[in-house]
Amino acid sequence: MSARRGSRKWRPTLGLVVLTMLATVAALPLLGLSFVRLYENQLVRQTEGELIAQSAVVAALVARDLETDPARADLLGAAAPDASLPIIEPALDLTVDHSLDRRPDAQEAAKAASPAALALGERLAPVLARVQATTLAGFRIVDRDGTIIAGGDEVGRSLAGVEEVADALRGRFRAVLRARVSKHAVPPLYSLSRGTSVRVFTALPILVDGRVAGAVYASRTPNNVMRQLYGEGGKVATAVLVVLVATLGIALVFTRAIARPIHALVARAVALGQGAPVDPEPDARFGTREIALLGLSLDAMALQLRERSDYVATFASHVSHELKTPLTAIRGAAELLRDDGLEPGAAMSAAERRRFLDNIVADTARLSALLGRLRELARAERPGAVGIASLAAIVSDLRRRFPDLDVRTENADAWTLGLSDEKAGIVFGHLADNATRHGAAVLQITARATAGHLHVHVVDDGTGIAERDRARVLEPFFTTRRVEGGTGMGLGIVQAVLRAQGGTLELAAAGGVSSLGGARFEITLPLAREGETEHA
Repeated sequence: MSARRGSRKWRPTLGLVVLTMLATVAALPLLGLSFVRLYENQLVRQTEGELIAQSAVVAALVARDLETDPARADLLGAAAPDASLPIIEPALDLTVDHSLDRRPDAQEAAKAASPAALALGERLAPVLARVQATTLAGFRIVDRDGTIIAGGDEVGRSLAGVEEVADALRGRFRAVLRARVSKHAVPPLYSLSRGTSVRVFTALPILVDGRVAGAVYASRTPNNVMRQLYGEGGKVATAVLVVLVATLGIALVFTRAIARPIHALVARAVALGQGAPVDPEPDARFGTREIALLGLSLDAMALQLRERSDYVATFASHVSHELKTPLTAIRGAAELLRDDGLEPGAAMSAAERRRFLDNIVADTARLSALLGRLRELARAERPGAVGIASLAAIVSDLRRRFPDLDVRTENADAWTLGLSDEKAGIVFGHLADNATRHGAAVLQITARATAGHLHVHVVDDGTGIAERDRARVLEPFFTTRRVEGGTGMGLGIVQAVLRAQGGTLELAAAGGVSSLGGARFEITLPLAREGETEHA
């Protein structure tokens, strides 16, 4: 039930994942525009700081002029909360501060400015004009009552109703954001930015002898990155086009190199599962190296499974045949013994009964031997941990197990095999047993190493293998000693043990490494690596 639920679980396709990733990459430049607001906030504070510095200079000029004016007493207003202004740091924040409406127009002054104030304004007008031309900021100088005495075309009118100016006339600095009024239409790209729609206003009191003599009212629109982007519209469009082309190119490469090969692998796996033929040397054209290796591994695995399936089918046929023969003989003998004496004159002699019973015992012994070899073959085909066996120890074990066999070595004592002692005993024990059963008195073992493999030649001086039997000697269940109880599985077990450890067994040609004229077998195994330990 859980497996079915797992199969119904929604999972994104590779194409969807790739499309999402590519869309995210393509959207990164657009998402980066959100960080423009952070930069614009810094531009607003930079503008505020510059206005504060410029206003402080203008206020200092006005204060110095008033200090030498004989009529300054008529120009000073209420006492300021502090004799001097504290250090002023820019504090405006686009994300927090509420933007006020556009600056109210100057109103008719309730009280006309004094002649001394107007004279001061006339002296400051040229200075303010030069400052404004350089800084692109707007400056207004107001007297103690909020009446403009210098700056712009509103001289003589009052800004006392503007809240930031009112705060400055009470001796406190005030900075605000107000809606920007432009003579020109705002470009569409500017709508992405809030900084284009506001203007920074600062009102700095002018203090003389601890009293408020007026205020410097300054304003300027902060610099804006959108203006630069709009000015570089062609380059921006080119960059966007490059991003789109690069994204499409990546999608195309990814599809051809990964998505399409994976779909081909899926189709290949389905075809193999339905019995499609397996190429023993598959041509993997699957894009990347990793997917190509996966395709090769898939075909190699399918080929091994197919060969294994064929081997199992052939093996099952051989086993059934080998079991059928003794079982048929046992059944026939048992039926004859059962029917003995049922018909007049058909009674068996004691010798005949013994012969049938001996046949039954021999066939059951053959079945027992066959089943024992089958169990041994099953253990041999099961992969196990690689061990290390010394050829010198193997030779010593053979001499102990086969005392009538003269086991000789040549260039072998110093080598080790990538087999456990148990499996090495099975391999060389079967070869030695075959040699003795074919009349051998001498068994010679020779070893040599080439290209990472160890080749061990096992040669005896027995009757050898007939030419007609050489092609079948390694086939399962093939034996020339069936009458003597041979099962034909000994060499099959040897092959299974070696195959499980990456080795092979071959029947060598006559001559070669020894002058002995019997059977010649060559065992090939990967060289044992240092650090491998034996596992029982």
